[in-house]
Amino acid sequence: MDSEILRLGEPASKVSAPPAAPPETELVAFYRQHRLSLVRLAVLLLGDQETAEDVVQDVFARLHGKWRPGVTTIAYVRTCVLNGSRSVLRRRALALRRVEPVAGLADSAETAALIGESRREVLRALARLPRRQREALVMRYYLDLSDAEIAEAMRIRQSTVRSVIARARARLLHELGDNA
Repeated sequence: MDSEILRLGEPASKVSAPPAAPPETELVAFYRQHRLSLVRLAVLLLGDQETAEDVVQDVFARLHGKWRPGVTTIAYVRTCVLNGSRSVLRRRALALRRVEPVAGLADSAETAALIGESRREVLRALARLPRRQREALVMRYYLDLSDAEIAEAMRIRQSTVRSVIARARARLLHELGDNA
């Protein structure tokens, strides 16, 4: 009944609904709601927070002109972040092929204090997994996504998601078991 409040002297047919929020406002609300989980996804794939934030920011910058409220979904944006992270990893791999590795680099004392040894082992083992397995594990166990959400983001079937995760877990447990 609140939406049908009549203005004095105006027929009911002329009373219009309140104006919808502009698309930019909805995009900002969407960004605030999902930014943290998208940055987490990118951090776990890239291993570096600054680059992850850049990837998410680039995705939202590209979405700005194409934003369609109610049509653009979180699954679509996750796929964009996933693809952006893949692009960064490809550029890194290309750059590493051209540069000789420097021996003896170690984490700073601050980093070593913040990240426990067991966590570093898991992250190193995760980094050694094939890309598809790593992505599926990150989305399942770090982002707590369902098979359907992972399948939509990776553009594969749900049954494929389950088998990829099973193989990835087995390989990860094997690698961590060898290091323990």
